[in-house]
Amino acid sequence: MENAVRDWRGRSYLPGPVPADRTRMFWLAWGAMAAISPLQYGYAALLAKEATGLTLLAVWIACQAAGALPALHLVRRGRLGVRTSLAAGAALSFAGLAAAALPPSAPGAFVGYALLGGLGAGLVYGVCGEVVSSWYPERPAARVGLITGAFGYGAVPLLVWAGLAPAATSTAFLVAAVVALAVIGTAARHLRLPPTLWWPADVDPRSHALDAARLRTTPEAARQFGPAQALRTRTLPALALILTCAGAVSVFDVIVIAGTGSWGALAVLVALNGASRSVAMRCSELYGRRRALAAVLTALATGQVLLATALATTPTGAEPGMIGGPLLWLGAVAAGLGGGAFYPLLASLVREFFGVERAGEIHAVVYSAKALAGAGAAGLALLALSAPVTALAVAVALAALPALAIPRLRIPGLPATIPL
Repeated sequence: MENAVRDWRGRSYLPGPVPADRTRMFWLAWGAMAAISPLQYGYAALLAKEATGLTLLAVWIACQAAGALPALHLVRRGRLGVRTSLAAGAALSFAGLAAAALPPSAPGAFVGYALLGGLGAGLVYGVCGEVVSSWYPERPAARVGLITGAFGYGAVPLLVWAGLAPAATSTAFLVAAVVALAVIGTAARHLRLPPTLWWPADVDPRSHALDAARLRTTPEAARQFGPAQALRTRTLPALALILTCAGAVSVFDVIVIAGTGSWGALAVLVALNGASRSVAMRCSELYGRRRALAAVLTALATGQVLLATALATTPTGAEPGMIGGPLLWLGAVAAGLGGGAFYPLLASLVREFFGVERAGEIHAVVYSAKALAGAGAAGLALLALSAPVTALAVAVALAALPALAIPRLRIPGLPATIPL
């Protein structure tokens, strides 16, 4: 390609000027991700309190996870525009949030919230991540970590509102629906993908590719994998299993702490779930992705131990809001630090293991395992209705076992004789 340059691995770049609205596009994507947060974390905290609500949440998570992959595939192939995708995501997310204002047993709740809302959130999540990573190719993991953080803490205003005025929960979801329609609709008007192989002209791609300090902590893939090739490795199923286990525990924690009636601890959990993502990405650039991921899952497992201890030591008949005491808050902090940061870390490991050219599609395959995580979270929540301490003990294992396996992950394509 004319004017393209190649690095030492043979990867092509097309340096070009940085558009003046790149920063605005980032913030619009951030706002769109925050706008869909109430669909997951708001619903899990406020309405997933019995079997019907848990079923709807599990179906929503499955639709959200499954909807990202085909949308991303069509956008990358140029068969579906960013504007069209986000416009559809805005309408579907509006329908999902409006349906969330209904009781879970209402006829329209399943179609409106679980199906339409899930597909809409999947569209927004997948497309916004692709746009931001494409416009920031020099640091895609850090930037995507920031916008996925908004997907975590974007539900905090709704949770605070519902905690202060429980009778106004339906109104809160309706307001969130209008906000989502406006914010995501605005993002649809302005977000776009860069030209193929685009690279910011103010960063030398060849020097960037040879940065020894960066390569020591975040090495690059041995070669560029396609989705079908990645599926034939042992690494991709391992990443999907990690996401399934950690994702189930993350959603389950929101349901458990909401059940205690401690809205302050719940707000802390959800806020840290989002904010910890950018912190974890910065730590991973300093100490390596796998070490950071192991630390995050260790924090998640520690949170389950603290929450189980808090519930086990609470006197029988304690009033809502008085359950758990200080241990509940410590558990919320630990679970919040570990309950969201693994998402951008796994996305960055996909780039590290399989290359950047098809990283979005391969990560969408890994992310689709979140559908199983939703079912796992619902199962844990049902168990917690009768045996909360036992459910949290299972959650400890689900978070701890992947943490122990992470050090054995290796870059596919390298000889097995190369040390980890």
